[in-house]
Amino acid sequence: MRAIEQAAIESGAVTGLDLMERAGCGVVEAVFEEWPELRATSHRAVVLCGPGNNGGDGFVVARVLKEWGWEVEVFLYGDAETLPPDARVNYERWRGMGEVALLSRETWEGRVYRGVYDLLVDALFGTGLRRAIDLPLVTLAPNEELGQSYKIVSIDVPSGLCSDSGCELGGGTNQILAGLTVSFHSEKVGHRLQNGPAACGRTLVADIGLEGSPRPRVGVKPPPMGAVGGCPAVPPGKTVNLIDESIVQRVKKSNDTHKYTHGHALILSGSMGRSGAARLAARGALRVGAGVVTVAAPGSAMMECATQLTAIMLRKCDDADGLAALLEDDRINALCLGPGLGLDRARALVETLDSSGIDPRPTVLDADALTAFADNPEAFFAHLHPQCVLTPHAGEFGRLFPDIAEKLEAPATKGPAYSKVDATREAAKRAGCTVLFKGPDTVIADEKGHAAINSAAYDRAAPWLATAGSGDVLAGIITGLLARGGGAKQAAETGAWLHVEAALEFGPGLIAEDLPEALPAVFRRLLQPDRR
Repeated sequence: MRAIEQAAIESGAVTGLDLMERAGCGVVEAVFEEWPELRATSHRAVVLCGPGNNGGDGFVVARVLKEWGWEVEVFLYGDAETLPPDARVNYERWRGMGEVALLSRETWEGRVYRGVYDLLVDALFGTGLRRAIDLPLVTLAPNEELGQSYKIVSIDVPSGLCSDSGCELGGGTNQILAGLTVSFHSEKVGHRLQNGPAACGRTLVADIGLEGSPRPRVGVKPPPMGAVGGCPAVPPGKTVNLIDESIVQRVKKSNDTHKYTHGHALILSGSMGRSGAARLAARGALRVGAGVVTVAAPGSAMMECATQLTAIMLRKCDDADGLAALLEDDRINALCLGPGLGLDRARALVETLDSSGIDPRPTVLDADALTAFADNPEAFFAHLHPQCVLTPHAGEFGRLFPDIAEKLEAPATKGPAYSKVDATREAAKRAGCTVLFKGPDTVIADEKGHAAINSAAYDRAAPWLATAGSGDVLAGIITGLLARGGGAKQAAETGAWLHVEAALEFGPGLIAEDLPEALPAVFRRLLQPDRR
């Protein structure tokens, strides 16, 4: 953001003061949008300003609320003499309207913590925070015993949170928990990772007139703006995109095709009593559009699978030799290996991937395939290729990448903290393929460092996905997309997004079997919005 803003300023089309004014107005506008009752009449606010430009935004917010008729009390953490130039200008502008009290432990305990107001504005520390804060931020939660019921809005990110990782700096629980967080130009990675969603409450993005920003909402009006500046060049492997519905264009089908045009996915099954995971994966692959899906089961599970499968084909595969024989059919162009296999069977089949003499196929490796090599991850990586997708949850990730997981789990003492994006990128580079690190903040990264976040937070939260078999369906969806010709990272991104959309479509009470059956409704909504 500093680079983007500086490029806009250097273009001569905007000044730093313009951007700060737009930011402050955008915060007030977002507050009124989130809590319309605050727009109706005057209220009381306390604004906590920090020693940087985030504090400057806070002074603008204080002035706008004062002009709106509010009673506003302002505190400054730090020395006014050392404020950055633009923040100092807005400090002086506020001083023409009201006082600024020094924010210390004494004023915190005596006036801030015990105050009764309608809105608390957190403008202490924004995206540039690099250290823990020596104020008891956690005490800012409204205390009913003191008669408090105020709203909290944070500017950029809640103070105490690392905007690069979503980690709380200091390793404890000392961060502001906001009801609303207002960012500028675009969301930051920390809004979506780790503690970010819980600390932010809800995140809105305010337009400050930079190229590529969302369009402004009607309300408090900042200075006239046109899109100015542009994003400076970013080194490859440094960008992170948030997956959205635009990727669904990847799953369209054309009319002039037949079933094998859309690929043939092979799902490896476990033995009798353990075939359910493979059948769930197969159903996911079929529903996402693979032309043909086959379950390859050992002899002991053939009858169990045959009684459950109809549109899905069934072949016998007892061991690694059986898999090698199946792969002689070059119409099979994607594999799913791991769900319900058992550790010994999974290990033997993984070792077939590059030893059968058959060209390697795009492959999803999940569940037992990831755990089977916990004693020797490097041996596992030796069997992989760039068209593989690994789909570990946190436990499996820790077994395959113990040193990376240790860095990720360590308390964050300074910013920018090591993030889930950093960890997934490092893991993908080591494995030499795409890694999808599961969770509400799923991160997908390929071996070249390109990364994306599939966020199931805020309005897209789907906690009912935490159910047995959900991950097996995800593995199957990705396999189906690989069969249809998608690249490894593309298939992983699309599959992860559809997985959450299917859960949202079905709603609470979801079990894994419901996920594939919800996909047609998702596709209708997105690809045929006018069709009933």
